[in-house]
Amino acid sequence: MSNTRLAGAVLAVTVMLALPFAGMGAQETVVYPSDFNSALGLPATTVVMADAVDPSFPQDTADAVYRSARAEFNRGNYREAARLFGQFRDVYANSRYAPQSLYYEAFAFYRMGGDDNFRRALEALQLRQDRFPDASRGEARELAVRIEGALARQGDAQAAEGLARLAGREQEVAARYQESLARDQESAARDQESEARDQERAARDQQRALRQHQGEEEDDLRVAALNALLQMDAENAMPILRRVLENHSPENVNLRRKAVFLVSQKRTSEREEILLGAAREDPDLEVRMQAVYWLSQVRTDRAVEALDSILQTGTETELQEKAIFALSQHRSERSAEILREYAERQDAPIELRGKAIHWLGQHRSIRNTSYLRDLYVRLDEPELKEKAMFALSQTRSRENAEFLLGIALDDSESVEVRKKALFWSGQMRIMTQELFDLYDQVTDRELKEQLIFVYSQRRRDDAAIEKLIDIVRNETDTELRRRAIFWLGQTNDPRAVAVLEEIIRY
Repeated sequence: MSNTRLAGAVLAVTVMLALPFAGMGAQETVVYPSDFNSALGLPATTVVMADAVDPSFPQDTADAVYRSARAEFNRGNYREAARLFGQFRDVYANSRYAPQSLYYEAFAFYRMGGDDNFRRALEALQLRQDRFPDASRGEARELAVRIEGALARQGDAQAAEGLARLAGREQEVAARYQESLARDQESAARDQESEARDQERAARDQQRALRQHQGEEEDDLRVAALNALLQMDAENAMPILRRVLENHSPENVNLRRKAVFLVSQKRTSEREEILLGAAREDPDLEVRMQAVYWLSQVRTDRAVEALDSILQTGTETELQEKAIFALSQHRSERSAEILREYAERQDAPIELRGKAIHWLGQHRSIRNTSYLRDLYVRLDEPELKEKAMFALSQTRSRENAEFLLGIALDDSESVEVRKKALFWSGQMRIMTQELFDLYDQVTDRELKEQLIFVYSQRRRDDAAIEKLIDIVRNETDTELRRRAIFWLGQTNDPRAVAVLEEIIRY
């Protein structure tokens, strides 16, 4: 099943799950965030969900706890949200909020990304179904499909096969999208969720800066006046914005959040100084995070060193994550050096080290790829190994492809790591005969299953189709033959049809 067909299968299932809710009346229409569809190369999909609007049970003793967890989720603090929803699950199992709490616990794990978190999300959704079989299942089923799609895009053959089976006859729906998706398929299988989350959060930063607390008319009028002055006379507006940001009183926090965005929009001599001050000194985390983000647009050595200081000495994970992203956007050798050093810090959170490795992979330089290969050998954490493999796959060089294939052949690595290496080497589309010969070299059944899946992703490669046919005809393991038959059936290739007819006649 090619990336096109995998994307189509996910879309078909999405449409299929949406249909039962058609005509339900006054339900909220939800456009899912762009990371899911853009990663598949699809347009935004609108789905009607039964529980799009949270129920409100103010008399429920757990009301305040639930709302606190939702507030963390809405702010993008998904790790904290998952923790709070997990506590809610254990303490308030009989609350009327319990079904939605499990749903948002799963959603938070999904937003955090990574195989382990995806599987935790599926476990939460399964627990929801087991505990509350009568609860509305539409949004939970939709989220499960999204998670299975994310796992499939990262090389989980079972998730991909499950999606294809679930799509069933809805494959005809998916096929209608294939022509428009063809140009985007090279990037469809890559794991872009980390980058998408950063972009989404950045967009929310802008929206919060201009729209937060719309009801506060006085702040809105002041912002409108500041914006108008900025457009007419930026040099005179900047000192006023500086004074706004230097007023650290709690009553001024909403105006500061909006002012930092206005500062970022004008390239004046004062912009860097004002943003640096806000990033270092403002008591409000939201203001500091916005200032750090916009420092990514200030192309100076001083900004880079300030971001380095925030990353190295900061204690707030969200702020450090913003600093890593901002450094990645500078694309200077100094910023890359800072990210390389941080990726090796044993005392740093694994999640943040993984972010640094991810963004190094987006800087497609010989020095970075050489560094990532060297770093991989020294890493012990499976999560960071996975990040390094993905980062290497972003630069399509034969050296990287051979390195990943070497990991797949290394018996000292875990089977899961070797499966990931196979998947990403297959996505690079540089290896040809070496990749096909590998099937006869490995003895582990899981690796053979993964190879069958990797071949299925290269359905436009005649050699891949021929390899699947060879497995169908000559493999002695019935289960492996069955998997090869399944994926051949997804290709619509005339050669595959002929082989399947042979099996039927036999």
